[in-house]
This record gives sequence, C-alpha cells and structure tokens, in this order.
Amino acid sequence: MGRVAYDFSGEAVLVTGASRGIGRAVARAFALAGAEVAVLSSGEGIVTAAREIAEETGRPVRALVCDITDSAAVRDAFATLGRIDVLVNNAGLEEITPLLEDGDEVEARFRRITDINTHGTFLVTRHAVPRMRAGGRIILTASIWSRVAVAEFAAYVGSKHANLGFTRVAAKELGPRGIRVNAVCPGWVRTEAAMRSLAEMSRRTGRSEGDLLAEITAAQVLPGLLEPDDLAAPYLFLASEGARDMTGQALMLDRGEVMA
Repeated sequence: MGRVAYDFSGEAVLVTGASRGIGRAVARAFALAGAEVAVLSSGEGIVTAAREIAEETGRPVRALVCDITDSAAVRDAFATLGRIDVLVNNAGLEEITPLLEDGDEVEARFRRITDINTHGTFLVTRHAVPRMRAGGRIILTASIWSRVAVAEFAAYVGSKHANLGFTRVAAKELGPRGIRVNAVCPGWVRTEAAMRSLAEMSRRTGRSEGDLLAEITAAQVLPGLLEPDDLAAPYLFLASEGARDMTGQALMLDRGEVMA
C-alpha cells in the first residue's frame, strides 16, 4: 500500500462484494485506516470474511448478507445501517458469454451478470445516497474492459462500460449534494474470478494458462500480475481529502496495459 498513511477514523465505510479478492482487500485497508467498516455480499462467506478482517485489523467489521439485485433486500439491509461516508460499489460477476454459444444457459448468464453489475450497482447507490451527507464519496470498481473490449465477454464488458457511464451520470447528479463519484479500473488481478476466466479461455483456445498469462502481462508496461492488495491504496486515495476535487473520473490500475 506504499508509504502514504490515511486516517478514516470516525468514518463509516460500506464495501460490497467483499467476501474475497479486491473487495476484501479494500475493506481490510479501510479498517486498518481506522474506518467503521461494513461489508456486504450475497453469500454467507461474507460473515467469515468480516470475522477474519476484524481479527487481522483489530477493528470491528459488520457483515450484511444481501442479494443486490433484489431491491427489497437492499432496502432492508440498508435500514440496519446509519450514516454512510464512503460507499465502495465493488460487487460484480465475471463469466464468459459467447454470442455464438448454443442453448439458453448463456442467455441466463448474460442476464445474471448485467443484473448484478449494472442493476445491482444502481440499487445499492440509490439506497445509500439518502444516508450520505455532503462530503460523501462513492467509488465503483469498473475494469480496463470498461475502456476496451475482448471477445466472448459481452455481458461483463458491456456492464463495465455501463459502470463507467453510471459513474459520470452519478457524479453530475450527486455533485450538487456534495457527493463525489469516481471509479477504479483494474487490469488483470489474481482473483478467483479472473483465474476462472483465464482457465475458461485456456479451455476454449487450447492454449495453456501459462502462455495466456504471459501474453496478458506482456501487454503491460510494468511486468507482473497485480494482486488484490495492490488495488487498495487507490480506493483510499479516492476517498481521501487528496481527491476532494476529483469526481466523474476513472483511475486505470493496470500497470500500463491501457493508457487513457
């Protein structure tokens, strides 16, 4: 996380999709910085994650089990919360959705991905904003695939493009309320979802995962695969006073793979 120290003591932070990967790393970083952290996910694994983050940081972490595609469930979950100073919209689903795949399953996957990544993000933000005051911050996890495209990932790429558009719309709409909205666009990160996609790409192309990963990292200016903890500091920055004049922006965190 580098040498910059952040202090979020007394601030309430909610991180969605925090049972693993980037969301968990971000939640842990905010807890270490003194924030009152709540984490949300649709599976019971979020309870374990909250307990482990609390043990690692020495800070209380609250777990909320909620399907963000269900408006009533989101409303009920948020009814248990008080003020929200920082919302991290990190929940998302990444799976392959080839246009030419036979059968109905791919259509079901497409709907589920877009429902979580776009509709869910809208619902969470919609229910969070009434609990935010001037000075509130919202950070979305988008992707470098919100700026470029890759074959056979229509739902994920399309939803991440939508996330970037949503970031800009929300920044304009919420700016008069004093709420800033920005996005982080990670490149390839060693997460369960990314490695699952890599394995599927290997299966479909007949190429080894090692060869595909070497090709991916070769497209970066800086070598090596990102780890979830590498992503935490930019979220803290966007939530800090250092970014008080930034809104509607997208930070590319991809070791130079896509240059804006």
